[in-house]
Amino acid sequence: MKIKSWLLITLFIVMILPIGSVYGLYMWINSYYQDKSFAEYLEKWSELNSLKVMLGDPTLYKKNNDFSDVEALSSDQIGISLYSENGFIFYSSNPLSSGFISKDALFKDLFEFQQKYNAFIYKEPVYQKGELVGLYEIQLVRTDWVQGVERRSWLVAGGTIALFIGIYGLVIWWLQRKLNRPLQELMQQMRAFAKGAHVKSHLNMRKDEIGELAQTFLAMQCEIEAARSQLKKEQEQKELMIASISHDLKTPLTAIQTYAEGLQNKELTMEEQCEYKEVIVKKSATMKQMLEDLLMYTLLQSTNYDLKLVEVDGAEFFDMALSEYEQLCIDKGFALNVMCDVEGIYAVHPKQLQRVIDNLMSNAWRYGEEGSAIGLAAVNAGDYPMWCFDVVKSALTKREGMYMIVQNSGLGVKEQEITRLFEPMYQADDARTKAGQRGSGLGLNIAKQIIEKHGGTVEMVSQEGVGTAVLCWLPRQRG
Repeated sequence: MKIKSWLLITLFIVMILPIGSVYGLYMWINSYYQDKSFAEYLEKWSELNSLKVMLGDPTLYKKNNDFSDVEALSSDQIGISLYSENGFIFYSSNPLSSGFISKDALFKDLFEFQQKYNAFIYKEPVYQKGELVGLYEIQLVRTDWVQGVERRSWLVAGGTIALFIGIYGLVIWWLQRKLNRPLQELMQQMRAFAKGAHVKSHLNMRKDEIGELAQTFLAMQCEIEAARSQLKKEQEQKELMIASISHDLKTPLTAIQTYAEGLQNKELTMEEQCEYKEVIVKKSATMKQMLEDLLMYTLLQSTNYDLKLVEVDGAEFFDMALSEYEQLCIDKGFALNVMCDVEGIYAVHPKQLQRVIDNLMSNAWRYGEEGSAIGLAAVNAGDYPMWCFDVVKSALTKREGMYMIVQNSGLGVKEQEITRLFEPMYQADDARTKAGQRGSGLGLNIAKQIIEKHGGTVEMVSQEGVGTAVLCWLPRQRG
């Protein structure tokens, strides 16, 4: 049951139960009083009749009469007053009564046996030979009744207080059990989690708001722990990256330093000097590329970095983007198969998309078999170049958008390595690369992040002994 529901039920019980209980006590006591009152009425009426015989004597109603017999009838339980027809008080057992009373008060409620809270009162006139000679008033004190009422009033008050204490004690215990204790337990679990402990809670099994809160807390715990794990992994990657880049920079830097010092040798021939300078330029370019990759990777990791895409004509843009690699392939000892057949409008970041092609071509040169052909294509989804490997053709499953394909021939990549190649700083076996052509290990990861920021996907397929291809898919702009 929801906390809101049982709080409303509890509030209803707290309001209704005391009222119902007090009403029940009142009805029970009232019923008792009615029964007791009737029995007392009969008893007092009998007592009254015995007094009426003596007090009905007309001779008593004279001034300065002897009232010793009447006084003998009076007691702390019986009060007697004798009046003249004019309201003069002949006798009263109440010492405070003296003098006269008004005729209105004198003749009021005659012959009525009045039941007051603390006494029964009866007044009756006395006649002699048809003339009114006086009146008598009898008060029969209800001592037992008053004491009983007081006792039962205290009983009702005590019972009501006990009932209220019991009800509110039960409510407090119920709130402690259903609300306060679970909330305190949940707060302790949150404090423990804040200190780094993994918390297991059974509160999520509850079917109320506390259960929902516990479920939210456990879900938050899982998300935070996953984020912590990811941050730890990223931190380890950054540390590995810094160590790896630092190590990789030492090699070309050492070569630059060595050849620069060699240039100071006056005995070098012009041919040797040119060779040394060429090595320095190449090593400098390698260092520059590594630093650019590191900078680009850092930018892509930032949540504040966002590519600003512009709409371009697919045929025009990709034809231009693929047109610069033929001579480079020839210089590196490869043949190049190029195909460009793209239609439609695409949203791209020209510079970064060119970087993707550069990175993929660099990998193709580094891992391709020298003297073989490298394939470079930009085609509509559903088409493919004739020179594609069979494993590439079967992987082109999209029917909308376009594919960029970079394919090389060589040893290929093991299936278990394909996914890891997109991880930062991971590189294929050195045996697959040409000597001296080790890269930064960030190229594929950078390419993957750039394509994903374009709303596309990157996939690598390979067949050992045949070759490898990277397939980049980009969505077409609708409109």
